[in-house]
Amino acid sequence: MQPALRGPYDGPVTAGVLPIRTSRLRPTRDGAIIACLVLAAGLALGYLNTGVDAHAYWAADPFDPYGGTRPAEQDAYFYAPPFTQLLGPLHLLPWPWFIALWTLVLTAALVWQAGLWTGFALLLVPVFADLTVGNIHLLLGAAIVAGFRWPWLWSLPLLTKVTPGIGLLWFALRREWRNLAIALGATAAISAVSFALAPGLWFRWLEVLSAAAGAPDWVFIVPVPLWARAAVAVAVVSWGALTDRRWTVPVASMLALPILWVNGMAMLVAVLPLVPRFVGDSPASRWLAASTDRGVAAPEVATA
Repeated sequence: MQPALRGPYDGPVTAGVLPIRTSRLRPTRDGAIIACLVLAAGLALGYLNTGVDAHAYWAADPFDPYGGTRPAEQDAYFYAPPFTQLLGPLHLLPWPWFIALWTLVLTAALVWQAGLWTGFALLLVPVFADLTVGNIHLLLGAAIVAGFRWPWLWSLPLLTKVTPGIGLLWFALRREWRNLAIALGATAAISAVSFALAPGLWFRWLEVLSAAAGAPDWVFIVPVPLWARAAVAVAVVSWGALTDRRWTVPVASMLALPILWVNGMAMLVAVLPLVPRFVGDSPASRWLAASTDRGVAAPEVATA
C-alpha cells in the first residue's frame, strides 16, 4: 500500500492519485457540516421549510400508511410497512422537529461516507437535492457500505426501494452464503413480525406498488426504463464481484432504483469509502478496515 505523501508545511495529502492536502479539505468539510447544522436549526425553529419526501415518512399513519397514497401526489408513501412501523414514536414529533432530526441523520450518513470530501459532495446537485427533500438515498448508500460488515443492514434497501437489492448478487457470486443468508434472513424476520402485526398492510402495499407501476411518467427522473437499468446493474455488480471491486455494489444498486430520480444518484457517495486508495480514508472506510481485526474480510483498498 502506497504510504501517504506529505506536503512541506501543511500536513499529509489524501493518498493515491488525488494528492490533495487534507488541510485544504478540512475547511470545506467543516463548513458543510456547519451549513447542515444551521439548516437543521432553521427547520427546527420553523424558519425554513424543506423535506417534501421526508414529510411523507412523517405523515404516514403506521396503522394505515397507504390510505391516501396516490402516485405523483404529495405524501404518497410507497415503502413496505416495517419502515413506517419502525419510525414509531418519531411520528408523534412536531413536523419541524422531525425534519430537523431527519436532516441531522442524513448529514451524519453523508459525513460518515464522504469524510473530508463532504463539502465537495454537498455541492453536487443530487446530494444537495437529496438532503433538502429528505429522501433516503444517502441512508441506502450508508447501509450498503456497512452491509459489507453487517449484512443485515440490507433489510433497509430491500424493505424500501426493493430493487436495489440487486446488489446482493455480490454475495451470491462470491459464494459468501453466510452474508447472503444474514441479509435475506434479517429482512424475512422483520417482514414476518410486521406481517403478524398487520397482514392487511402488506396486501395494500402490493396494490400501491402496482398502481405506481402503471402511473404516468414522473418528472425529474432519468428516462431509462427499469429493465434496461437493471440489466446494466447486473452486469456491473457481476463484474465487480468477480474482480473484487466493492464500489460496483452501490453503483449497481443505484442503477436498479425503481424510479431513478436525479437525487437518487446521491447513492454514489457510497463509492468514496470503498476506494480509499484514490480519495483517502473516511470514517466509513476506517470502520470497514477495522473489521479485519475481527476476522472479517478486508475492504477493497486498491483495484483500478
